[in-house]
Amino acid sequence: MSREIIRTDEAPQAIGTYSQAVKAGSTVWLSGQIPLVPETMELVEGNMEAQIRRVFENLAAVARTAGGSLADVVKLNVYLTDLAHFPLVNQVMADYFQEPYPARAAIGVAALPKDAAVEMDAVMELTPR
Repeated sequence: MSREIIRTDEAPQAIGTYSQAVKAGSTVWLSGQIPLVPETMELVEGNMEAQIRRVFENLAAVARTAGGSLADVVKLNVYLTDLAHFPLVNQVMADYFQEPYPARAAIGVAALPKDAAVEMDAVMELTPR
C-alpha cells in the first residue's frame, strides 16, 4: 500500500521528526496539533476556548489538504493538562462535529509541547467520491 505525506501551510509546520498527516489507502492519520497559529508558530492568544478552537482549525486544515474534513474523522484523541477543561472541549467540539460523532479518548497529561494546555490527533477515513 502506498503512503502519501500530507503537508499544508494552513496548519503549523511539524516541530519535530513527523509529518502533519500520513495517508495510506483511504485512511489518514493526523498528527497531534497544539494551538499554534500557523503564520507565527506561536500559541494562540486568549482563553482555553480559543486554544481548543485553534486546535480544531489546525486539524481541519490538515484534513482538507488530505481530501476530507472533520466529518470524516472516525477517532479523535484529546490530551489535556487539566481535565477540568473537558466539558469545554465537549462544548466547542459541538461546533465542529455533528452526529454520528467520532470515537474519542480524553487523556490527562502532565505537559505538552510548547507548554500548550491541549493537543489533539485524529484518524480519518475517506469515502470514495
